[in-house]
Amino acid sequence: MLKELYSGKKVSGAKQSRRAVLEGLARAVYLARDADPALTGPLRALCLERNVPVMDQWGMRELGQAAGIQVGAAVVTLLK
Repeated sequence: MLKELYSGKKVSGAKQSRRAVLEGLARAVYLARDADPALTGPLRALCLERNVPVMDQWGMRELGQAAGIQVGAAVVTLLK
């Protein structure tokens, strides 16, 4: 599943991911298992409400690498 992030269209960060979910552009949301629950919790709830799949098996470092950024990422969203 993480392979899709390397090659697919994506956004990183909580604000951009929230916007993508609200606009119906999100195919799946990846939440880092080691991210602050205060950040990821509201986004997880929004995804459940909007029926967007949530993946949370990876850490911030792995998600950051998959998103092509030099730092860890708490949230990365795969777009449709």
